[in-house]
Amino acid sequence: MAVSGTPDSASDGARDAAALVLRSVLGPMLIAHGWNKAAGAGGLDGTAGWFRSLGLEPAHVHARMAAGTELAAGAALTVGAGGSLPAAAAVGLMAVAARTDHRGKGFFVFKGGWEYTGVVAGASVALAALGSGRWSVDRLFGRGGRGGTRSALTALGLGGAAAAVLLAACYRPVAEDAEVDAATETGEA
Repeated sequence: MAVSGTPDSASDGARDAAALVLRSVLGPMLIAHGWNKAAGAGGLDGTAGWFRSLGLEPAHVHARMAAGTELAAGAALTVGAGGSLPAAAAVGLMAVAARTDHRGKGFFVFKGGWEYTGVVAGASVALAALGSGRWSVDRLFGRGGRGGTRSALTALGLGGAAAAVLLAACYRPVAEDAEVDAATETGEA
């Protein structure tokens, strides 16, 4: 049993503070990205066009799914609700983004690389491991919020599996080599 001031209570307080900081950064960031997809300059139509260019079809469905998932997962992360599920959603979103938009562009985000998606996915898994903490909706309603290895593996596994299923079912990138070969064969190159 931990007594106030012992290392156990100090580490619990530090874990709760770390979870609050991560939730306060990740959640609003996902909300902003989802809002931008839905209501940014091009709105959902612009997002659908971008997704189409990446090879995600039906693009209008993916635009709505991505915006809605970012908004919902961001809100849940912010208030600490849903256990490891919103972290899994973030992992899935970032895995799809890394595969479709950032693939082949190296590591650094300023060159279009996967740095950003990797950091967000990793921070989401870390948050699942920490749990939502003492200052969360989960804890308020007695649903735990403690995290642990199982929660982290759930976020990683569920997010990765969801991304793999979505990509297998809906990702059809246009191969640049095939376009060049076809143009060469027809004399257009």
